[in-house]
Amino acid sequence: MSMSDPARSPDPLGDVIDADRLQAELEEGRPPHAGPISQITAALVALAVGVFGAIGSYALGLGRLTQPGPGLWPFAISVVIIVLSAVLVVTGRGLEDAERFSKASLLTTVGVVTLVLLAALLPVIGFEIPSLLLVFVWLRWLGKESWRSSIVISVATVAAFYVLFVVLLQIPLPRLI
Repeated sequence: MSMSDPARSPDPLGDVIDADRLQAELEEGRPPHAGPISQITAALVALAVGVFGAIGSYALGLGRLTQPGPGLWPFAISVVIIVLSAVLVVTGRGLEDAERFSKASLLTTVGVVTLVLLAALLPVIGFEIPSLLLVFVWLRWLGKESWRSSIVISVATVAAFYVLFVVLLQIPLPRLI
């Protein structure tokens, strides 16, 4: 095989990289494909989230373009989610990028559950404690950071958000302090 062969190319150190071998190694580490039913199901779940978001943001009030209401941007994002999800419902059968649910998928589930808990606790006890717990859980258990770094970064993050949103921007967030 010559160096002009597209399957082989030199790397910066002068070694030759075999593209086929590299592709095979990448495929070995991939989880198995979920199949078209899972792909369509994921698209329908995203579609439902978009519809739910659009309804909720519309209830907040859209306002006008010159005076946007609190629901305008969430509504716009929800419409984008709805459109992209609808496209995925139509084209999803032929795609192979969805992975089967596995033990590794539990990390994503934990992330989603903690976000839902944050949203539920925010109006009840303010943003400080739920946000602190969210950042801590994400760093410590999802990110595998040390206890010390998880605690320091969590406290620093919540303090920075407090200063930015409450003190500087004066946004009326539900809070304890």
